[in-house]
Amino acid sequence: MVTVYDVAPSRLVAKVAEKLASMGISAPAWVGKVKSGAHRQRLPQQKNFWYLRLASLLRNAYIRGSVGVRSLRTHYGGRKVRGVKPEEKRKAGGSIIRKGLQALEAAGLMEKKKKGRQITPAGRKLLDAVARELSAQG
Repeated sequence: MVTVYDVAPSRLVAKVAEKLASMGISAPAWVGKVKSGAHRQRLPQQKNFWYLRLASLLRNAYIRGSVGVRSLRTHYGGRKVRGVKPEEKRKAGGSIIRKGLQALEAAGLMEKKKKGRQITPAGRKLLDAVARELSAQG
């Protein structure tokens, strides 16, 4: 049986993003107008950034089991370029992650638990189906 672990993450996230866009999950109005964190120097360049982030959040929940905004901010963070001063690690913005998790909850793909959020059987089924489809393509 093919699972998420058997396919390339970039291909999986791109395909799941297409599926999420077709499911009717709408992006907040501010998504194209804000950076994804303090470490970024410009706005996201992808047109479907919101759906790529949702797919990545879903994949992270599949792999890690339970995720929270705090751990995901660290995961999506990066190095802040500060000119001639040494670079520093910065966390990603929490709002875009929080709203993404809430959108996935509303779609029934994730659920809130006592500590963090977990992927639902419907979310697991979606990711496994896409992984099977990508594996069949080669």
